[in-house]
Amino acid sequence: MSFADLGLIPELLRAVDDSGYTEPTPIQQQAIPVVLAGQDVMGGAQTGTGKTASFTLPLLQKLSRWANTSASPARHPVRALILTPTRELAMQVYESVQSYGKHLPLRASCIYGGVDMNPQIAELRTGVEVVVATPGRLLDHVQQRTINLGQVEILVLDEADRMLDMGFIPDIRRILALLPAQRQSLLFSATFSEEIKKLADTMLRSPQLIEVARRNTVSETIKHMVHPVPTAVKRELLAHLLTNENLNQVLVFVSTKFGCSRLARHLEREGLTADAIHGDKNQQQRTEALEKFKNGDIRVLVATDVAARGLDIDDLPCVVNFELPPNPEDYVHRIGRTGRAGKQGYAISLVAPEESQRLGAIERMIKLKITQEVVPGFGTDATPETLRRNRRPPR
Repeated sequence: MSFADLGLIPELLRAVDDSGYTEPTPIQQQAIPVVLAGQDVMGGAQTGTGKTASFTLPLLQKLSRWANTSASPARHPVRALILTPTRELAMQVYESVQSYGKHLPLRASCIYGGVDMNPQIAELRTGVEVVVATPGRLLDHVQQRTINLGQVEILVLDEADRMLDMGFIPDIRRILALLPAQRQSLLFSATFSEEIKKLADTMLRSPQLIEVARRNTVSETIKHMVHPVPTAVKRELLAHLLTNENLNQVLVFVSTKFGCSRLARHLEREGLTADAIHGDKNQQQRTEALEKFKNGDIRVLVATDVAARGLDIDDLPCVVNFELPPNPEDYVHRIGRTGRAGKQGYAISLVAPEESQRLGAIERMIKLKITQEVVPGFGTDATPETLRRNRRPPR
C-alpha cells in the first residue's frame, strides 16, 4: 500500500515524499482513512509506530478544504487543537505539522510552558489554524484571553496515558469544556487504564478503536538484559559498560532530577561526554542537550521520565534503566526509544536486590523472562571501596 492509496491530496503526498517515506505504517494505513471520513478514533499505539503522521496528515487534509489565504487574523481561527503531555513532544508534533503542511496555506503554532508567553501571544494574534500545546500553558492563554477555542473542529489528545501519569486529566477536562460539542476527537494512548477509558467516554462519540500492537507489549527487535548490581556501585558499573562495551549513543533513565544531574556529572568525571535532561532544566537547556545527543556531540543523555515519551531519536541503539521504574508500563515507554522501525535495539537494566519486585512485575507484564548476567567484579559483594582498590595500578 502507498500513501496515495489512502486518499491523501497531492500537496500532502509531495510533503510525505519530501520526508523520504514511501510506505505507510500499519497505524497510518488504519487511521488515516477513518480520520478523513470524520470518525472519532481511540488509537492504541506506542511511540515509534508512525502515530504522529496518522493524525497530522488527515487533520491537515480536512483543514485544507477550507484553507484561507487572507492576511486577516480573524480569517484564521484555531480549527485544530493537539494536546501533548510534554514540551519535547509538543515541539516534535509541531515539526511534523510544519513538515507535512508546507505545501498548504495553513498556519500553526506551538505553545508550552517554561518560556516567555509574549512571543506565543504575538504569534497567536496573527491567526493560526493548528495549535499544538501542553495543557498547563494552554490554560494560561485561555485565562489571559489570548486564545479562542470556540471554533475548534478537530481535537487530538496524544499520549493520554502519560497525561494521566503527570496529573493532567483535570486540566484536560477543563479544556474539553471550552470546546464546541460538535467536533471530531482523536485519542491516542500506549495503554488503556480505566481512567483513560472514562476520559474517552466523555470526549469521543462512537469511536473507531484502532490498535496496532497488543497492549503493553514491547518490540520484538529489542534485546533485553539485566545486570544484577548493588545500588552503591551502579554508577561505577554504568561507566564500566560505557567504556568497555561498544555503546556509542545511550539514553539513560533515572528516577529523580537530582540523581539525573549527579549521574551526568559522574560520567563526565569518568571521561565520558554526557548531559542531563529533566524538568528543572529550562527549555533552551533541554533543547540544546537533546540536539547535542542527536548530533553525536555527547555520547550519553541522562533523563528522568519527563523524557520517556516523545523523544524522537532515529536509530537509537541502546537504552539503560539505571533504576527500574515503579510502574512497569513505564519500562515499556522508556525502552520504546530503541528498536524502532524494525531496527535492532538494546535495553539494559541495572537492578539492585531491592528492585527484584519491580523486575518481576515488568517481566509479568511483557510476558518475558529477561536474561540476567553479573558483570565480573560488580557482583552482590562489590562495594565502591573494593572497586577503587581494584582500579589502583600495582606498585
